[in-house]
Amino acid sequence: MSSPVDVEVLISTFVTLLVIMDPPGILPVFLGLTKSLTHKQRVAAARRASLVALGVITAFALFGQQILQYLHISLPALQGAGGLLLLLVALELLTGKESEQHADVGVNVAMVPLGTPLLAGPGAIVATMLGVQKAHTAGQYTAVALALLGALLVVWLFLRFASRVHGLLRDSGTTLLTRIAGLLLSAIAVQMLANSVRAFVMGEG
Repeated sequence: MSSPVDVEVLISTFVTLLVIMDPPGILPVFLGLTKSLTHKQRVAAARRASLVALGVITAFALFGQQILQYLHISLPALQGAGGLLLLLVALELLTGKESEQHADVGVNVAMVPLGTPLLAGPGAIVATMLGVQKAHTAGQYTAVALALLGALLVVWLFLRFASRVHGLLRDSGTTLLTRIAGLLLSAIAVQMLANSVRAFVMGEG
């Protein structure tokens, strides 16, 4: 009798998604984008960002190939667009304009850029799509689904208790962490753009 869940697929997919989403790395970005929000709004933003990421990744896992083919969009193009959006967010964090921009939108910042493309970025989307494409049994499909839920649960826990980190760092510490996050996020964005360009060049070759 076969297991209802493929443990090997579950562990490998969970670890892959966790590394891509990088909950510790997303924490300073989350603090920077939500530092003008109240504790209640920040908790709501954490929940909404996780749910948005879950919805986007699930949609692409189920219909991603058809959506991209219908719109004639390649994965490198999706990756490049995500890189450009992240670069804009990084510049806002570096210049300190993120609070002014998001002060009036409340927890909507959880949708863009937190939910997507920071959490539900090209890497997480592609990893989940590949996991679904490689699955052949009910146990493997279940394993991919549980891995996605588990990874986002870890992300939510990090974001949910971000206020405690903010309380320890105070405003000055959070501002410093925000600038560092902006620098790191800009590097991630440039790397995404570079990977996108490389994929286009290799594809043309």
